[in-house]
Amino acid sequence: MKQIKIGGVPEHFNLPWHLAIETKKFEKKGIDLKWETFHGGTGAMCKALREGSIDAAIILTEGIIKDIINGNPSKIVKVYVESPLLWGIHVGAKSNFKTVEDLRNAKIAISRYGSGSQLMAIVNAHNNGFDIDHLKYEVVKNLDGGIQALTQGTADYFMWEHFTTKPYVDKGIFRRVDNVETPWPCFVIAVRDELLENDMEAVQGLIKVINKQLKEFENPLNVAGLDQLFAERYEQKIEDIRAWLSITKWNRKKSISKKLINKIQNKLVAFRVIEQDVHYKHLIKKVF
Repeated sequence: MKQIKIGGVPEHFNLPWHLAIETKKFEKKGIDLKWETFHGGTGAMCKALREGSIDAAIILTEGIIKDIINGNPSKIVKVYVESPLLWGIHVGAKSNFKTVEDLRNAKIAISRYGSGSQLMAIVNAHNNGFDIDHLKYEVVKNLDGGIQALTQGTADYFMWEHFTTKPYVDKGIFRRVDNVETPWPCFVIAVRDELLENDMEAVQGLIKVINKQLKEFENPLNVAGLDQLFAERYEQKIEDIRAWLSITKWNRKKSISKKLINKIQNKLVAFRVIEQDVHYKHLIKKVF
């Protein structure tokens, strides 16, 4: 049996993986899939991929593209979540910030450099005409660090996935001043080059299993009890889960296209997240 170590964030998007692991679907394909949760998000997973402590990751598109360009020895093998990610722009509940414009010269809490929380702060700054070259950051490692930074005033605003942070908005810890959508599919599956070169059959098996699992999620609001399962697992209100499911689309295609990756790169260059685009073969690998 081939062991594969895979990383992902502790968010509702990844429930299909956990269900497939729990029902031993990977084992039936000869894969011993070891899941590692990364509370530090994309930046932490990029580091783990570089170091080889994981073989693959379900990771934010913009973060892994930037990190592969900067030397991460991995490739994107498929889009996992096709819909955009909805990022909330959060401030401390007791702060004086009311609008995005109020945040023009404010300090941004980010989990780490190269993380989605930093890259989307750049996108948001670009959208609002902020001076990207003079953005100020406070590294907070994870969501708990973001809560602490905004509560204590060591940072002014923090961008994180809308529905993951909604319970903290409801509790009066955060106040959300706006939302920003990623103008690209939000999550992809990235695999280290070493695994792609040495065991393509295992990578193919991994993708076949998760694609089959995702069939249950094509119309998730029509699957009895699925919304309740999400709500219980991720401690969310059922109405929030239903709102999230209504805008989320998982992807069952077996690969990522040259056209799509180049389109995403063009947007990342326009937002100054990456300096220039690279040849698509540097970023993606066709597995089938």
